[in-house]
Amino acid sequence: MLSFKKQLMTEAASKNTHMTHIEDLVLDGGVKGARQAILALRALRDMLSGNAKAPVDVTVKWDGAPAVFAGLDPSDGEFFVAKKGIFNANPKVYKSHEDIKADTSGDLQKKLILAFDNLKDLGITDVIQGDFMFEKGDLKKEKINGIQHTTFHPNTIVYAIPTGSALEKQISKAKIGIVWHTAYSGSTFETMRAEFGKEIVPKLKKSSNVWMQDATLPDLSGTATMTAKETAEVTKKLSEAGKIFKKIAASTLKEIESDKELNLLINTYNNTKVRANERITNTSAHVKGMIDWVNTRYDKQSDKLSSVKGKAGVEAKRERVLKFFSKSNQKKLKLVFDLQNFIVDSKLIIINKLNSLNKIGTFVKTKSGFKVTNPEGFVAIDRMEGGAVKLVDRLEFSTNNFSKDIIKGWDNPN
Repeated sequence: MLSFKKQLMTEAASKNTHMTHIEDLVLDGGVKGARQAILALRALRDMLSGNAKAPVDVTVKWDGAPAVFAGLDPSDGEFFVAKKGIFNANPKVYKSHEDIKADTSGDLQKKLILAFDNLKDLGITDVIQGDFMFEKGDLKKEKINGIQHTTFHPNTIVYAIPTGSALEKQISKAKIGIVWHTAYSGSTFETMRAEFGKEIVPKLKKSSNVWMQDATLPDLSGTATMTAKETAEVTKKLSEAGKIFKKIAASTLKEIESDKELNLLINTYNNTKVRANERITNTSAHVKGMIDWVNTRYDKQSDKLSSVKGKAGVEAKRERVLKFFSKSNQKKLKLVFDLQNFIVDSKLIIINKLNSLNKIGTFVKTKSGFKVTNPEGFVAIDRMEGGAVKLVDRLEFSTNNFSKDIIKGWDNPN
Protein backbone atom coordinates (compact mmCIF):
# COMPACT_ATOMS: atom_id res chain seq x y z
CA MET A 1 0.00 0.00 0.00
CA LEU A 2 1.26 3.50 -0.82
CA SER A 3 2.26 5.78 2.03
CA PHE A 4 0.11 8.67 3.22
CA LYS A 5 2.48 11.18 1.64
CA LYS A 6 2.10 9.58 -1.79
CA GLN A 7 -1.70 9.67 -1.54
CA LEU A 8 -2.23 13.09 -0.01
CA MET A 9 -1.04 15.67 -2.53
CA THR A 10 -2.13 19.18 -3.38
CA GLU A 11 -3.05 20.05 -6.93
CA ALA A 12 -0.88 22.50 -8.85
CA ALA A 13 -3.31 25.35 -8.34
CA SER A 14 -4.68 24.29 -4.95
CA LYS A 15 -6.58 26.91 -2.94
CA ASN A 16 -7.67 26.66 0.66
CA THR A 17 -11.36 27.23 -0.08
CA HIS A 18 -12.71 23.81 0.87
CA MET A 19 -11.27 20.94 2.84
CA THR A 20 -12.90 17.51 3.03
CA HIS A 21 -13.91 15.75 6.24
CA ILE A 22 -11.74 12.65 6.45
CA GLU A 23 -14.67 10.20 6.41
CA ASP A 24 -16.15 11.91 3.32
CA LEU A 25 -13.06 10.99 1.31
CA VAL A 26 -14.73 7.56 1.01
CA LEU A 27 -17.61 9.17 -0.92
CA ASP A 28 -15.80 11.97 -2.73
CA GLY A 29 -12.45 10.36 -3.57
CA GLY A 30 -13.27 6.85 -4.75
CA VAL A 31 -10.72 4.10 -4.06
CA LYS A 32 -7.92 6.63 -3.72
CA GLY A 33 -9.89 8.72 -1.24
CA ALA A 34 -10.85 5.75 0.94
CA ARG A 35 -7.23 4.59 1.02
CA GLN A 36 -6.08 8.13 1.77
CA ALA A 37 -8.41 8.34 4.80
CA ILE A 38 -7.09 5.08 6.29
CA LEU A 39 -3.46 6.02 5.66
CA ALA A 40 -3.91 9.47 7.20
CA LEU A 41 -5.35 7.97 10.39
CA ARG A 42 -2.54 5.39 10.53
CA ALA A 43 0.01 8.18 10.26
CA LEU A 44 -1.67 10.13 13.05
CA ARG A 45 -1.87 7.03 15.24
CA ASP A 46 1.83 6.37 14.68
CA MET A 47 2.75 9.96 15.44
CA LEU A 48 0.71 10.10 18.64
CA SER A 49 2.01 6.73 19.86
CA GLY A 50 5.62 7.85 19.40
CA ASN A 51 6.37 5.76 16.33
CA ALA A 52 6.11 8.21 13.45
CA LYS A 53 6.89 6.21 10.32
CA ALA A 54 4.95 8.64 8.15
CA PRO A 55 5.30 12.04 9.85
CA VAL A 56 2.39 14.45 9.66
CA ASP A 57 1.83 17.95 10.96
CA VAL A 58 -1.37 18.90 12.73
CA THR A 59 -2.99 22.32 12.81
CA VAL A 60 -5.86 23.47 15.00
CA LYS A 61 -8.98 24.81 13.29
CA TRP A 62 -9.63 28.17 14.95
CA ASP A 63 -13.18 29.50 14.88
CA GLY A 64 -12.37 33.00 13.67
CA ALA A 65 -14.08 35.39 11.28
CA PRO A 66 -13.56 36.76 8.75
CA ALA A 67 -10.89 34.92 6.78
CA VAL A 68 -8.11 37.39 5.99
CA PHE A 69 -5.46 37.24 3.29
CA ALA A 70 -2.44 39.55 3.32
CA GLY A 71 0.76 39.91 1.35
CA LEU A 72 2.35 41.40 -1.73
CA ASP A 73 0.52 41.42 -5.05
CA PRO A 74 2.79 39.39 -7.37
CA SER A 75 1.90 41.65 -10.28
CA ASP A 76 3.18 44.91 -8.75
CA GLY A 77 4.72 44.11 -5.34
CA GLU A 78 2.20 46.29 -3.47
CA PHE A 79 0.87 45.29 -0.03
CA PHE A 80 -2.79 44.26 0.15
CA VAL A 81 -5.39 42.62 2.32
CA ALA A 82 -8.25 40.59 0.92
CA LYS A 83 -11.16 38.30 1.70
CA LYS A 84 -11.89 35.08 -0.17
CA GLY A 85 -12.51 36.90 -3.46
CA ILE A 86 -8.74 36.91 -3.89
CA PHE A 87 -9.02 33.75 -6.00
CA ASN A 88 -11.85 34.91 -8.27
CA ALA A 89 -11.25 35.26 -12.00
CA ASN A 90 -10.79 38.97 -11.29
CA PRO A 91 -9.04 38.92 -7.90
CA LYS A 92 -10.35 41.42 -5.34
CA VAL A 93 -7.47 42.82 -3.32
CA TYR A 94 -7.48 46.00 -1.24
CA LYS A 95 -4.42 48.27 -1.31
CA SER A 96 -5.88 51.27 0.53
CA HIS A 97 -8.68 52.29 2.87
CA GLU A 98 -10.52 53.61 -0.17
CA ASP A 99 -10.40 50.16 -1.85
CA ILE A 100 -11.84 48.54 1.28
CA LYS A 101 -14.60 51.14 1.73
CA ALA A 102 -15.62 50.88 -1.92
CA ASP A 103 -16.30 47.14 -1.68
CA THR A 104 -17.28 46.39 1.95
CA SER A 105 -19.32 47.79 4.83
CA GLY A 106 -20.01 47.40 8.52
CA ASP A 107 -17.95 45.12 10.75
CA LEU A 108 -16.14 43.51 7.80
CA GLN A 109 -14.98 46.91 6.58
CA LYS A 110 -13.74 47.86 10.05
CA LYS A 111 -11.78 44.63 10.49
CA LEU A 112 -10.20 44.78 7.04
CA ILE A 113 -9.05 48.36 7.65
CA LEU A 114 -7.56 47.32 10.99
CA ALA A 115 -5.86 44.38 9.28
CA PHE A 116 -4.47 46.64 6.54
CA ASP A 117 -3.08 49.18 9.02
CA ASN A 118 -1.54 46.66 11.41
CA LEU A 119 -0.26 43.95 9.06
CA LYS A 120 1.48 46.12 6.44
CA ASP A 121 4.63 46.59 8.55
CA LEU A 122 5.14 42.92 9.49
CA GLY A 123 7.40 42.20 6.52
CA ILE A 124 5.06 39.79 4.74
CA THR A 125 6.76 38.80 1.49
CA ASP A 126 4.37 36.28 -0.09
CA VAL A 127 0.64 35.71 0.52
CA ILE A 128 -0.66 34.30 3.80
CA GLN A 129 -4.12 33.43 5.07
CA GLY A 130 -5.47 33.49 8.59
CA ASP A 131 -8.55 33.87 10.75
CA PHE A 132 -9.32 37.25 12.29
CA MET A 133 -9.84 36.49 15.99
CA PHE A 134 -10.42 39.89 17.59
CA GLU A 135 -9.92 43.62 17.53
CA LYS A 136 -9.43 45.54 20.77
CA GLY A 137 -13.11 46.33 21.15
CA ASP A 138 -13.97 42.61 21.05
CA LEU A 139 -11.98 41.78 24.20
CA LYS A 140 -14.07 41.38 27.35
CA LYS A 141 -13.40 40.70 31.02
CA GLU A 142 -15.65 37.86 32.16
CA LYS A 143 -15.77 35.46 35.07
CA ILE A 144 -15.86 31.78 34.16
CA ASN A 145 -16.18 29.31 37.02
CA GLY A 146 -15.32 32.13 39.40
CA ILE A 147 -12.05 33.02 37.65
CA GLN A 148 -11.53 36.30 35.79
CA HIS A 149 -10.70 35.84 32.10
CA THR A 150 -10.13 37.94 29.03
CA THR A 151 -12.35 36.55 26.28
CA PHE A 152 -12.93 36.99 22.56
CA HIS A 153 -15.87 35.52 20.69
CA PRO A 154 -15.44 35.86 16.91
CA ASN A 155 -17.89 33.17 15.84
CA THR A 156 -19.33 30.21 17.78
CA ILE A 157 -16.49 29.38 20.18
CA VAL A 158 -15.49 31.71 23.03
CA TYR A 159 -11.72 31.79 23.67
CA ALA A 160 -10.79 32.54 27.29
CA ILE A 161 -7.41 33.31 28.87
CA PRO A 162 -6.98 33.79 32.65
CA THR A 163 -6.42 37.45 33.51
CA GLY A 164 -2.86 38.27 34.50
CA SER A 165 -1.21 35.43 32.57
CA ALA A 166 1.62 36.26 30.16
CA LEU A 167 -0.59 35.35 27.19
CA GLU A 168 -3.46 37.50 28.45
CA LYS A 169 -1.12 40.49 28.81
CA GLN A 170 0.02 40.10 25.18
CA ILE A 171 -3.55 39.86 23.94
CA SER A 172 -4.74 42.84 25.98
CA LYS A 173 -2.03 45.09 24.46
CA ALA A 174 -2.84 44.10 20.87
CA LYS A 175 -5.07 46.02 18.47
CA ILE A 176 -5.93 42.86 16.50
CA GLY A 177 -5.48 39.09 16.80
CA ILE A 178 -4.81 36.75 13.86
CA VAL A 179 -4.14 33.01 13.62
CA TRP A 180 -2.21 32.14 10.42
CA HIS A 181 -2.69 28.73 8.81
CA THR A 182 -1.85 28.79 5.09
CA ALA A 183 0.88 30.27 2.89
CA TYR A 184 0.64 30.72 -0.88
CA SER A 185 3.29 31.00 -3.56
CA GLY A 186 3.08 31.66 -7.28
CA SER A 187 3.52 34.29 -9.96
CA THR A 188 -0.22 35.07 -10.19
CA PHE A 189 -3.21 34.70 -7.87
CA GLU A 190 -4.79 32.24 -10.32
CA THR A 191 -1.83 29.85 -10.24
CA MET A 192 -0.89 30.11 -6.56
CA ARG A 193 -0.28 26.90 -4.66
CA ALA A 194 -1.40 26.46 -1.07
CA GLU A 195 1.05 25.22 1.55
CA PHE A 196 -0.64 24.09 4.75
CA GLY A 197 0.90 23.84 8.18
CA LYS A 198 3.89 26.11 7.55
CA GLU A 199 5.37 28.14 10.39
CA ILE A 200 4.54 31.69 9.38
CA VAL A 201 4.92 33.80 12.55
CA PRO A 202 8.71 33.26 13.04
CA LYS A 203 9.30 34.86 9.61
CA LEU A 204 7.35 38.02 10.44
CA LYS A 205 8.39 41.12 12.37
CA LYS A 206 7.08 41.31 15.92
CA SER A 207 4.57 44.01 16.79
CA SER A 208 2.78 44.62 20.09
CA ASN A 209 -0.20 45.78 17.98
CA VAL A 210 -0.70 42.30 16.52
CA TRP A 211 -1.19 39.15 18.57
CA MET A 212 -0.58 36.37 16.11
CA GLN A 213 -0.09 32.66 16.29
CA ASP A 214 0.44 29.81 13.89
CA ALA A 215 -2.32 27.22 13.82
CA THR A 216 0.25 24.42 13.93
CA LEU A 217 0.60 22.29 17.03
CA PRO A 218 4.17 21.61 18.22
CA ASP A 219 6.02 18.78 16.46
CA LEU A 220 4.49 15.67 18.03
CA SER A 221 6.72 13.08 16.34
CA GLY A 222 8.23 10.70 18.88
CA THR A 223 6.03 12.04 21.67
CA ALA A 224 4.07 9.26 23.35
CA THR A 225 0.81 11.11 23.97
CA MET A 226 -1.43 8.13 23.23
CA THR A 227 -1.60 5.22 25.67
CA ALA A 228 -0.98 1.63 24.58
CA LYS A 229 -4.68 0.92 25.09
CA GLU A 230 -5.73 3.87 22.91
CA THR A 231 -3.22 2.91 20.23
CA ALA A 232 -4.51 -0.67 20.21
CA GLU A 233 -8.09 0.57 19.95
CA VAL A 234 -7.31 2.76 16.92
CA THR A 235 -5.33 -0.08 15.34
CA LYS A 236 -8.29 -2.44 15.76
CA LYS A 237 -10.72 0.07 14.22
CA LEU A 238 -8.40 0.73 11.26
CA SER A 239 -7.88 -3.01 10.77
CA GLU A 240 -11.66 -3.46 10.50
CA ALA A 241 -11.78 -0.50 8.11
CA GLY A 242 -9.12 -2.17 5.94
CA LYS A 243 -11.05 -5.44 5.82
CA ILE A 244 -14.26 -3.70 4.75
CA PHE A 245 -12.39 -1.59 2.20
CA LYS A 246 -11.20 -4.77 0.48
CA LYS A 247 -14.79 -6.02 0.20
CA ILE A 248 -16.09 -2.92 -1.59
CA ALA A 249 -15.91 -3.07 -5.37
CA ALA A 250 -13.83 -0.30 -6.90
CA SER A 251 -16.68 0.28 -9.38
CA THR A 252 -19.07 1.12 -6.52
CA LEU A 253 -16.76 3.75 -5.06
CA LYS A 254 -16.04 5.13 -8.52
CA GLU A 255 -19.74 5.51 -9.31
CA ILE A 256 -20.41 7.34 -6.03
CA GLU A 257 -17.45 9.62 -6.68
CA SER A 258 -18.15 10.39 -10.33
CA ASP A 259 -21.98 10.60 -10.41
CA LYS A 260 -22.47 14.17 -9.13
CA GLU A 261 -26.21 13.81 -8.51
CA LEU A 262 -25.79 10.54 -6.62
CA ASN A 263 -22.83 11.91 -4.65
CA LEU A 264 -24.80 15.01 -3.68
CA LEU A 265 -27.78 12.95 -2.51
CA ILE A 266 -25.70 10.59 -0.35
CA ASN A 267 -23.71 13.42 1.23
CA THR A 268 -26.83 15.51 1.83
CA TYR A 269 -28.70 12.63 3.48
CA ASN A 270 -25.70 11.88 5.70
CA ASN A 271 -25.61 15.55 6.69
CA THR A 272 -29.26 15.45 7.75
CA LYS A 273 -28.17 12.94 10.40
CA VAL A 274 -25.29 15.18 11.49
CA ARG A 275 -27.64 18.13 11.88
CA ALA A 276 -30.04 15.94 13.85
CA ASN A 277 -27.09 14.98 16.10
CA GLU A 278 -27.46 11.29 15.20
CA ARG A 279 -24.67 8.78 14.65
CA ILE A 280 -25.33 6.30 11.85
CA THR A 281 -25.32 3.06 13.81
CA ASN A 282 -27.63 0.73 11.85
CA THR A 283 -26.19 1.07 8.35
CA SER A 284 -28.79 -1.24 6.75
CA ALA A 285 -31.57 0.97 8.09
CA HIS A 286 -29.62 4.02 6.95
CA VAL A 287 -29.59 2.72 3.36
CA LYS A 288 -33.35 2.07 3.42
CA GLY A 289 -34.00 5.46 4.97
CA MET A 290 -31.92 7.06 2.26
CA ILE A 291 -34.01 5.45 -0.51
CA ASP A 292 -37.24 6.75 1.09
CA TRP A 293 -35.66 10.19 1.50
CA VAL A 294 -34.52 10.26 -2.16
CA ASN A 295 -38.04 9.42 -3.35
CA THR A 296 -39.57 12.10 -1.13
CA ARG A 297 -37.03 14.63 -2.38
CA TYR A 298 -37.93 13.98 -6.02
CA ASP A 299 -41.66 14.03 -5.17
CA LYS A 300 -41.21 17.52 -3.73
CA GLN A 301 -39.25 18.65 -6.80
CA SER A 302 -41.97 17.31 -9.09
CA ASP A 303 -44.78 18.93 -7.07
CA LYS A 304 -43.18 22.34 -7.53
CA LEU A 305 -43.37 22.00 -11.34
CA SER A 306 -46.46 22.54 -13.44
CA SER A 307 -45.30 21.46 -16.89
CA VAL A 308 -45.48 17.86 -18.08
CA LYS A 309 -41.99 18.19 -19.52
CA GLY A 310 -40.57 19.41 -16.21
CA LYS A 311 -42.17 16.60 -14.22
CA ALA A 312 -40.94 14.06 -16.77
CA GLY A 313 -37.41 15.39 -16.34
CA VAL A 314 -37.59 14.87 -12.58
CA GLU A 315 -38.92 11.33 -13.06
CA ALA A 316 -36.13 10.50 -15.49
CA LYS A 317 -33.58 11.73 -12.98
CA ARG A 318 -35.25 9.71 -10.21
CA GLU A 319 -35.25 6.50 -12.26
CA ARG A 320 -31.60 6.93 -13.19
CA VAL A 321 -30.50 7.51 -9.59
CA LEU A 322 -32.65 4.71 -8.16
CA LYS A 323 -30.98 2.21 -10.50
CA PHE A 324 -27.97 2.53 -8.24
CA PHE A 325 -30.03 1.35 -5.27
CA SER A 326 -30.52 -2.20 -6.54
CA LYS A 327 -30.52 -4.96 -3.90
CA SER A 328 -26.92 -5.78 -4.78
CA ASN A 329 -25.82 -2.15 -4.51
CA GLN A 330 -27.71 -1.69 -1.25
CA LYS A 331 -25.40 -4.29 0.32
CA LYS A 332 -22.37 -2.52 -1.17
CA LEU A 333 -23.59 0.85 0.07
CA LYS A 334 -24.04 -0.60 3.55
CA LEU A 335 -20.34 -1.56 3.47
CA VAL A 336 -19.45 2.00 2.42
CA PHE A 337 -21.22 3.35 5.51
CA ASP A 338 -19.62 0.66 7.69
CA LEU A 339 -16.25 1.83 6.40
CA GLN A 340 -17.11 5.44 7.20
CA ASN A 341 -18.13 4.43 10.72
CA PHE A 342 -14.80 2.77 11.48
CA ILE A 343 -13.01 5.83 10.12
CA VAL A 344 -15.14 8.09 12.34
CA ASP A 345 -14.49 5.87 15.40
CA SER A 346 -10.73 6.09 14.81
CA LYS A 347 -10.93 9.82 14.14
CA LEU A 348 -12.75 10.53 17.41
CA ILE A 349 -10.14 8.73 19.51
CA ILE A 350 -7.42 10.79 17.83
CA ILE A 351 -9.40 14.04 18.20
CA ASN A 352 -9.92 13.41 21.91
CA LYS A 353 -6.17 13.00 22.36
CA LEU A 354 -5.40 16.14 20.38
CA ASN A 355 -8.00 18.10 22.38
CA SER A 356 -5.97 17.45 25.53
CA LEU A 357 -3.14 19.56 24.06
CA ASN A 358 -5.30 22.68 23.89
CA LYS A 359 -3.73 25.55 25.87
CA ILE A 360 -6.41 28.22 25.47
CA GLY A 361 -9.80 27.70 27.11
CA THR A 362 -12.63 27.08 24.64
CA PHE A 363 -16.27 27.52 25.60
CA VAL A 364 -19.69 28.13 24.11
CA LYS A 365 -21.94 30.78 25.59
CA THR A 366 -25.50 30.01 26.56
CA LYS A 367 -28.17 32.13 28.23
CA SER A 368 -27.36 30.36 31.49
CA GLY A 369 -23.58 30.83 31.27
CA PHE A 370 -20.46 29.31 29.75
CA LYS A 371 -20.16 25.66 28.79
CA VAL A 372 -16.84 23.92 28.05
CA THR A 373 -16.37 22.76 24.47
CA ASN A 374 -13.49 21.49 22.37
CA PRO A 375 -11.67 23.35 19.57
CA GLU A 376 -13.47 23.33 16.24
CA GLY A 377 -11.25 20.52 14.97
CA PHE A 378 -7.89 19.74 13.42
CA VAL A 379 -6.24 19.44 10.03
CA ALA A 380 -3.75 16.65 9.27
CA ILE A 381 -1.06 17.70 6.79
CA ASP A 382 1.51 15.52 5.11
CA ARG A 383 4.87 17.03 6.01
CA MET A 384 6.46 16.23 2.64
CA GLU A 385 3.67 16.90 0.16
CA GLY A 386 1.44 19.43 1.96
CA GLY A 387 -1.96 17.79 1.33
CA ALA A 388 -4.56 18.19 4.06
CA VAL A 389 -7.67 16.52 5.48
CA LYS A 390 -10.08 17.76 8.13
CA LEU A 391 -10.78 16.03 11.47
CA VAL A 392 -13.86 17.39 13.21
CA ASP A 393 -16.25 15.97 15.80
CA ARG A 394 -19.19 16.77 13.57
CA LEU A 395 -21.90 16.04 16.12
CA GLU A 396 -20.40 18.43 18.68
CA PHE A 397 -19.73 21.00 15.97
CA SER A 398 -23.31 20.70 14.66
CA THR A 399 -24.76 21.07 18.15
CA ASN A 400 -22.71 24.21 18.74
CA ASN A 401 -23.51 25.65 15.32
CA PHE A 402 -27.24 25.01 15.11
CA SER A 403 -28.49 24.95 18.72
CA LYS A 404 -30.78 27.87 19.55
CA ASP A 405 -29.41 27.80 23.10
CA ILE A 406 -25.89 28.77 22.02
CA ILE A 407 -25.10 32.45 21.54
CA LYS A 408 -22.83 33.32 18.64
CA GLY A 409 -20.31 36.13 18.62
CA TRP A 410 -22.57 38.35 16.53
CA ASP A 411 -25.78 37.59 18.50
CA ASN A 412 -27.44 39.90 20.96
CA PRO A 413 -27.26 37.98 24.27
CA ASN A 414 -30.73 39.26 25.16
